[in-house]
Amino acid sequence: METVSLGVSGMTCGGCVRSVGNVLKALDGVVTTEVSLEGKRAVVEFDPGKLSVDQLKQAIVEAGYDVTV
Repeated sequence: METVSLGVSGMTCGGCVRSVGNVLKALDGVVTTEVSLEGKRAVVEFDPGKLSVDQLKQAIVEAGYDVTV
């Protein structure tokens, strides 16, 4: 397993946090997610054999948020 921390901008409320978390959890290969509104971050544990960091980023962007480094 691999863990990555991604900056996420555009989240303004708890609903945004849930949206980002749900989008990530729906991806095959994601084990756990921890999304923080205050920290503007998503920490994701995933199986790199099934999923890439770019795919995680793309899912966040497609949900309407921006990924920062």
